[in-house]
Amino acid sequence: MYNQKTMKKIVLASASPRRRQLLKKIARSVTVSPSRVDETRIKAQSPETFAVKAALAKARDMAKHFKKALIIGADTIVVLGQKILGKPKDKQHALKMLKSLSGRTHKVITGICVIDSATGKAAADFVVTKVKMKKVPLKEIQAYVESGRPLDKAGAYGIQEIEEIFIDRIEGDYDNVVGLPVLRLKELLDSLK
Repeated sequence: MYNQKTMKKIVLASASPRRRQLLKKIARSVTVSPSRVDETRIKAQSPETFAVKAALAKARDMAKHFKKALIIGADTIVVLGQKILGKPKDKQHALKMLKSLSGRTHKVITGICVIDSATGKAAADFVVTKVKMKKVPLKEIQAYVESGRPLDKAGAYGIQEIEEIFIDRIEGDYDNVVGLPVLRLKELLDSLK
C-alpha cells in the first residue's frame, strides 16, 4: 500500500466515489478534497492535452491547501471522433450523447497528475482506452437515462452500470474507463520518490 511506503498523506482532488474506490487498491487511506477548477476555461489542441491540463489544474488547486502530501488530480473524458463528450447538462443531453455512442467505438481518456506538495515535483500523463458500444435499443437508453445515473458521468455513462447491456468490447485499461487508471497512477507516484 502506497501510504506505508511514503508516510505522506494522499489527497484526491476529486469528489468521484468511483475514483476514491479505485485509489483504495494502492493507498490505505485517502483524503478527498475536490478541486473547484472550472474545466470550461481550459484550452487545448487535443483531447489528450485537455485531459492532462485539467488533471494538472485540479492537482495544483489542491496543492495550495496541503503542505506535505501527494495530490492526485484526474480528469476523464469521452471522445467520439475529435469531439469531447463531458458530463451531460440534463437528461435530454444524456440521451443525445448515448444515442451518438450507440453502435460506435469511442475513446475514454483520463489525464492524471500527481504533485508532491512538499517538493513541488509533479508527474503527469494520460491513458486511452477504446470502448465499442453495442447498437443499443432506444428503450434501453431511455431507461438508463431516466434512472438519473448518467448525469454525473463523462459521456453519460458509467461502465460498471451498463457493461452487460451496452458494451461490446474494451481495448485497454478497464479502470481507466471507470475513471482512474490505477497502474499508471502508481507508476507516476513511484516516479516522485
